[in-house]
Amino acid sequence: MKLWSMTEKAIDYIAEGMGRIGWFIILYCMFFGVTDVFLRYVLNAPSLWISTTVQFAMVLLACVGGVYSLNDNAFVKLDLFYANFSPRKKAICDIITVVFTFLFLTVLIWKGTSAALMSIKFKQVTPTSIPIPLYPLKTFIPIAGVAMLLVVIKKLVNDIRTVISGGKK
Repeated sequence: MKLWSMTEKAIDYIAEGMGRIGWFIILYCMFFGVTDVFLRYVLNAPSLWISTTVQFAMVLLACVGGVYSLNDNAFVKLDLFYANFSPRKKAICDIITVVFTFLFLTVLIWKGTSAALMSIKFKQVTPTSIPIPLYPLKTFIPIAGVAMLLVVIKKLVNDIRTVISGGKK
């Protein structure tokens, strides 16, 4: 049990770190988004790189935000029936539906890794006037998928423990 407790803390630490990265990404998007609008519409001098890097940052935000949100149970759920379930019934539903999560994450990590390796191999850059490397972003997607998988496994183990204990913690 002590090993599992340490593992949970490590996963929480990773998810929290991703949340903090997301916080900086939001600040980046806000600052440069406003700057881009100011340059484009007030000074009539659009930037060649800001909009591309903000799009890049939003993809990163989806990656880190997903891990952080799942770990903190911050995803929006359709609670029509689920909200009224006991903790044990909720855990059983989560165990049944985790299969789909595993399928999605398996494909994301598998195909994301092959896309990242190909991007690294060809040193892929954006097709814009200022070439910005794409391989760091494509490499981060399967890494975020692995972090998400760790959070899902943590939640699955806790759900199994809830079912076994009858809903008592």
